[in-house]
Amino acid sequence: MSTKQLVRAIFSTILKVVIYVAVVFFIYKGATIAYDYGFRVFKEEPMTEAPGVDINVEITMGKSALQIGEILESKGLIRDAKLFYLQNLLSAYKNKLRPGEYTLNTSMTMVEMMAVMAAEPVEEEPEDNTGGDTTKEASDAQETGFSGEEDGYAGEEENGFTGEEE
Repeated sequence: MSTKQLVRAIFSTILKVVIYVAVVFFIYKGATIAYDYGFRVFKEEPMTEAPGVDINVEITMGKSALQIGEILESKGLIRDAKLFYLQNLLSAYKNKLRPGEYTLNTSMTMVEMMAVMAAEPVEEEPEDNTGGDTTKEASDAQETGFSGEEDGYAGEEENGFTGEEE
């Protein structure tokens, strides 16, 4: 083997090792980035701890989940609009985000924000004659004329529980 062939063989071996190391490095980096992103899809933390800061957000008609994520990211409510989009695709709120004005907090998770934006609008209920008590018991009492407190019945004592320790 001549010196020229020996130098070529050594150079070729070094080049192969460098290429293999680079490939392994990029696979490792890609895997750690993918793992981190995948982990954040399911466990993304809020921007701040409670109590956080309330921020008003207006979502107009026709906005996609990615566009909503971009709005939330620009307001400082989330870190990554694409992550919001992925979480929305995997959540029960897919295709349920509604336009409107919302007060969101920096201590809310993305899923909590989606729940607020997907909630049915609350309609004002008409006044009732129960004196402000809108519980089921009050409506039952109005219908039947029995409030449940007559004859010593106060609700918790039905099963023998009085709230006192024996």
